[in-house]
Formats: sequence, structure tokens, C-alpha cells
Amino acid sequence: MKNYTITVNGNVYDVTVEENGAGAPVQAAAPRAAAPKAAPAAPKTAAPAAGAGSVEVKAGAAGKVFKIEANVGQSVKRGDAVVIIEAMKMEIPVVAPEDGTVASVNVAVGDAIESGAVLATLN
Repeated sequence: MKNYTITVNGNVYDVTVEENGAGAPVQAAAPRAAAPKAAPAAPKTAAPAAGAGSVEVKAGAAGKVFKIEANVGQSVKRGDAVVIIEAMKMEIPVVAPEDGTVASVNVAVGDAIESGAVLATLN
């Protein structure tokens, strides 16, 4: 028998697996309380919503923020990388949809993001 601890969507399960060959039953314990998670760090470059620009720079895919290429106040041209996200071991640039000035950066390196999330805004 082997014991494993598996976390699925924040639920932690203690699982015992018996190696008897094909068709052997698998026993799973009820979910236990997940270990307390540390509070997420405040984004270093995030600006208040009041300082947000009118043009949104949105993620095209879910992933993790790998690098922030543009800073608040920086001028960018259409197609310039604003944020780089990492998804499925690939670095994907999220580019400015039009020329403008970065009004806010709403994420920090390491943040998990969903597809369509607003990463930054431009004026």
C-alpha cells in the first residue's frame, strides 16, 4: 500500500492505493481541511482603479505573470509587449492593442491570471 496526499482545487485528500493488479479497489479518505494559505502579496505595480485608463490590456490565455515589460507612465506603441505570461511552459506576450501611455498595471510577477483578465490599462 502507498499513501499519497493530493490537493484538488484547494481540497486536500489523503489517498491510500493498494497495488494488487487490475481492478483493485482504491480507498480515498474524506477531504481534510486545507492548510491555511498565505495571504497573497499586494501587487507591487498595481494602481488604484481611479487611475485606470480607458483602454484595457487583457490576457489572451490563463497562466502566471512571468514578467512586466511596461511601467506606469511609459509610452507604448500598438503591438509592444506590456506583460509576459507563462502558460503551458510557453512565454506569451500580451501586447498593447493601440498606441498610448500605461495608466495602470494591475498584476504582479507570479500572479495567477485567467483568460480575459485585465492586466493593465492605457490612456
